[in-house]
Amino acid sequence: MTLEIVSSVLVIAGAIFAVIGGIGIVRLPDFFCRIHGAGITDTLGAGLILTGLMFLSPHWIVAVKLLAILVLLWTTSPTATHALANAALEAGLKPNVDETEEAPSSL
Repeated sequence: MTLEIVSSVLVIAGAIFAVIGGIGIVRLPDFFCRIHGAGITDTLGAGLILTGLMFLSPHWIVAVKLLAILVLLWTTSPTATHALANAALEAGLKPNVDETEEAPSSL
């Protein structure tokens, strides 16, 4: 019973982060903000869902396979997001920065 509750909480939290990331992809103003939303969806949303599914797995081999998918996802998603941002900067795309705000002072 406890594992089912923990699993349900993780899957629901992952679904919430996936929805928030999807909304961020649509609503955020520029490319760099949007890839941040995509990164949240990939790493945190799918990561929590996979972790929740690991708790419900009937056999240990299923949990190991889900863990392998999770490690692959956590490795490739941030790398791909960084590569996209770097390629956009190299192509000349500039981040949308509000010039009226002052940069925080360093202490």
